[in-house]
Amino acid sequence: MVRVAELAYLELSEAELEMYRAQIDEILEYIGKLNELDTAGVEPMAQVLVEGQAADATLREDEVVVCDVAPDVLRQAPDPEGIYFRVPKVIER
Repeated sequence: MVRVAELAYLELSEAELEMYRAQIDEILEYIGKLNELDTAGVEPMAQVLVEGQAADATLREDEVVVCDVAPDVLRQAPDPEGIYFRVPKVIER
């Protein structure tokens, strides 16, 4: 857990490290329980379908929606550069 925090540039207290360690342990335990399930007869699928729905059915038609909020958002940015946000460098090598 300490190494993960270091890689993410997080400064965590001992209490936070212990709390996150316990949470990760619980998640891994749950994954272990899922691995015990017999899924030999279950066919792999990319999407869950409702009963009676054909495998090639779409859930809805695609609809193009214009969302031109970039100029408004950039006007509120502290340091815009053209159509981009300028941010401080956060990765050091």
